[in-house]
Amino acid sequence: MALLPSNPNRPLTVSLLRCHTAVKRALGPAVPRRRRSTCSAATLPCGEETVAQAPWCRGAMWRGAAAALLCLAAAWLLRRGFEPRARLLSAAELRRYRGAPGEPGLYLALLGRVFDVERGRKHYGPGGAYSGFAGRDATRAFASGDFTPAGLVDDVSGLSPPELLSIHSWLSFYSHHYEPVGKLVGRFYDENGAPTEALREAEAAIEEALKFQAESEQQKQQFPPCNSEWSAAKGTRFWCSRQSGGVHRAWAGVPRKLFSPGSRGSRCVCVRSSGPPWGQPHSSSDTGDLDNPHLQPYEGCPPLAEQCVLLTG
Repeated sequence: MALLPSNPNRPLTVSLLRCHTAVKRALGPAVPRRRRSTCSAATLPCGEETVAQAPWCRGAMWRGAAAALLCLAAAWLLRRGFEPRARLLSAAELRRYRGAPGEPGLYLALLGRVFDVERGRKHYGPGGAYSGFAGRDATRAFASGDFTPAGLVDDVSGLSPPELLSIHSWLSFYSHHYEPVGKLVGRFYDENGAPTEALREAEAAIEEALKFQAESEQQKQQFPPCNSEWSAAKGTRFWCSRQSGGVHRAWAGVPRKLFSPGSRGSRCVCVRSSGPPWGQPHSSSDTGDLDNPHLQPYEGCPPLAEQCVLLTG
């Protein structure tokens, strides 16, 4: 009785219909009509008033109860996210899955997780644009774009936050579009399939990159980039609108220089000049975010003007 889905990433549910079918199978053949009179006191073939009279009813009820318990146990396991033990492959085994004639399949690995990419053979099979990924873990190349032998490696040390986010995106892509096969024993998983220190470090770095991305998006909503233009005759003009920086909002704001911690330079952002500060809806202040300590006004520009021109020279 196969109750576990073949795809461990698919939502795990147990159908009552499937459980009912399993119970029917456990009960065996339907009750013979010639014995119907034996159990006539019950609406179902076997009722509590007729069990003592018909031993076969007792057996059927026990089998039905056992099948029901199996269904309940399966449902409990599925709710807990139960998955069968993942297949473990060595690097030598994985090299056999490059999709060439006579080879058993077409696999690739990303952060030590192995996927069956047979359905993408035109991309990953021999002669495909990404055939270099097949039969190996080339995690670094997913971020760097270096498809040379030196770049098709699993070492992710020293990658920048955007590159780590790229790996995260690719891992999500493969998890949703291709069948997971197991784990590659090596840098990211040991011989027992347990995560290594290298994997924990990589996942922690990705987590930090995701946190940085979320903070950057929040800052972009708070301080949208200015519009800007430059000409030799007029210099540089910064201005704010309700769509500047690609952030649609109910206010335009005024140009300010924003200095990020750890950065020497600044960038022009649009700042709310009325209402409570960001994240402080109950504040009595009515100057928006103008008092933020990381902001500075542009010299020579009116403090509440929606545009600022910096003359050349």
